Amino acid sequence: MNLNEIPVTEVRGIGGQKAEELQALGITRVAHLLEYYPFRYEDYSIRDLTQVKDGEKITVQGKIMSEPVLQRYGRKNRLSCKVVIDHFFVTAVWFNRPFLKDQLAPGREIVLTGKWDQRRHQMTVSDSEFPDRGTSKTGTLQPVYSVGGSLTQHFMRKATAQALTQYSAMVSEIIPAELLRKYRLLPRRRAMEIIHRPQGTEDGNEARRRMVYEELFLFQLKMHAFRAITRNRADGLAQQVDLPKVRAFVRGLPFTLTPSQKKVIAEILQDMQEPYTMNRLLQGDVGAGKTVVAAAALYATVTAGCQGALMVPTEILAEQHNRSLTAMFEPYGLQVALLTGSTTARQRRELLASLQMGMLDILVGTHALIQEDVFFRKLGLVVTDEQHRFGVNQRSILRRKGMNPDVLTMTATPIPRTLAITAFGDLDVSTLRELPKGRKPIKTYWVRHEMFDRVLGFIRREADEGRQAYVICPLIEESEKLDVQNAIDVHVQLQQAFPDLKVGLLHGRMTGAEKDEIMHRFKDGEIHTLVSTTVIEVGVDVPNATLMVVYDADRFGLSQLHQLRGRVGRGEHQSFCVLIADPKTEVGKERMQAMTDTTDGFEIARRDLELRGPGDFFGTKQSGLPDFRIADMMVDFETMELARDDAAELVARQEFWTAAEYIPLRDFLQRELIFDGDIMD
Repeated sequence: MNLNEIPVTEVRGIGGQKAEELQALGITRVAHLLEYYPFRYEDYSIRDLTQVKDGEKITVQGKIMSEPVLQRYGRKNRLSCKVVIDHFFVTAVWFNRPFLKDQLAPGREIVLTGKWDQRRHQMTVSDSEFPDRGTSKTGTLQPVYSVGGSLTQHFMRKATAQALTQYSAMVSEIIPAELLRKYRLLPRRRAMEIIHRPQGTEDGNEARRRMVYEELFLFQLKMHAFRAITRNRADGLAQQVDLPKVRAFVRGLPFTLTPSQKKVIAEILQDMQEPYTMNRLLQGDVGAGKTVVAAAALYATVTAGCQGALMVPTEILAEQHNRSLTAMFEPYGLQVALLTGSTTARQRRELLASLQMGMLDILVGTHALIQEDVFFRKLGLVVTDEQHRFGVNQRSILRRKGMNPDVLTMTATPIPRTLAITAFGDLDVSTLRELPKGRKPIKTYWVRHEMFDRVLGFIRREADEGRQAYVICPLIEESEKLDVQNAIDVHVQLQQAFPDLKVGLLHGRMTGAEKDEIMHRFKDGEIHTLVSTTVIEVGVDVPNATLMVVYDADRFGLSQLHQLRGRVGRGEHQSFCVLIADPKTEVGKERMQAMTDTTDGFEIARRDLELRGPGDFFGTKQSGLPDFRIADMMVDFETMELARDDAAELVARQEFWTAAEYIPLRDFLQRELIFDGDIMD
């Protein structure tokens, strides 16, 4: 029996209710709990107050010098007392902890952890302990886990520690000995114990290095094994594409394709004619012409006697693609249909009957495409746009609508090519670099908040020219924690500034139908200025929108800012992007400068990678593509490359598939369903 087979309820202290809440985090087995790594650590080392900066979170030890005072404000309360620390009198304050009052006896030693207010000589306490009780976190590093529901950090620490006590002897090695030696990696059991209970930064870094390599190596092993198996199977659809017809279709387009578009279409057509399933990622900058490439591929599958499907994340985007594909395919007699949640019951019945009989060639839609009653006569090509917006299960369900159809996934999130090839090892990566001729580069400006009146003048000028504008804010409504502008306040402000213009509001708390209605009205010109949060990031062509204003732009990532900027510049008129920011750090200033220096999404991605820099043991794990438990694709890119090369070399060896020393890795692949061909979309 291994740890992947032992239910988490076997860990002492985890009952039925806690097990249900752990299940929401993906933890159902002991192995899952031990591999649920902390995302940062809290340092409970005692600090000297003279060395502490204002606003820092610190741990100090002192003696209580006054009787505690409890003040009540409705349902809330404030508890305070005087504590002497390093010859300083400090006011310690607890919020909503009235039960501590009886424990705060004058003369008693106490350890406080919290935020230091230099001006008031006050500490807002988040954690407190009494040394006379014997047990203490003082002087330790404490793991911090992502939790939800009623799960607390205390419970997660205790549960993980108990699991290690009961089962650490069963933690078995999975990395081959040759690779452990090559990189001087800690043994798996030792690394797992340290990562949950580090004694210091140095051993913590070594444990993280080991676990990052393991996660990336196993990820790469899955992809290379899957690729090797599927290529050997050759059970894909070798489509008999009518190349002369496809060439005629491309020549008949009202514009000339860029060299990148021609190259990528040739790569896709070559794949479609091979006997193995195409699994290709098409990445291109905003406006690089991915839709035309997808159209050529969909036309090609129809010439081979098959049907095509295009799945997009929103109804309004589906409608946009449906219109553009219908216009392109109509002269060639192809039948294109749209299926979304808004399709009426009668339309749906007729559409599904036509699809199943083969009377429809191309079906465009949202996740409605993957519902059980949708059947194709012969599905040859699946295209997913903005693939990161769909879960793996959603994409794989659509694939299973046919007999191993070819798959093209598209993304407008530029990733440096080497990073894309490394991260998506199971995919062939095609990249569109140039923008189509005639596209005017978007002029980008960075201004301070004090210049907002001039920005209002800019919005007025574009409105007088008959153009439209976006204004993006980082938050929906006012926050006590963040001093940044919010969409609701800005919406009111703009309504007052422009009483003669229609100012719209769009944010993530609206229903899908409400968002679609606002976007339709903006697209149709009824709304002149649209105030929004980043829900606008992946969206709709509004050729008349020529101005993008981003409030508190230093709160957004570089790639996200570039995506937002790409919402304009889609028509014949010159477009502009105005970034409003007062960054307080040098990195923040460099990021604003990067946006004004270039409109090349791949250069932006490269600068983003540079500015983020290497990871830090105490830092928060940044999100990566794809999502890892402990590794970060940007920060740990060099490790990812090493893991890729190691996995590729191992999979290519005959002994990997037969030798006893690789049984743990083959068992891992078996658990991941590699041999069923049911992973890695």
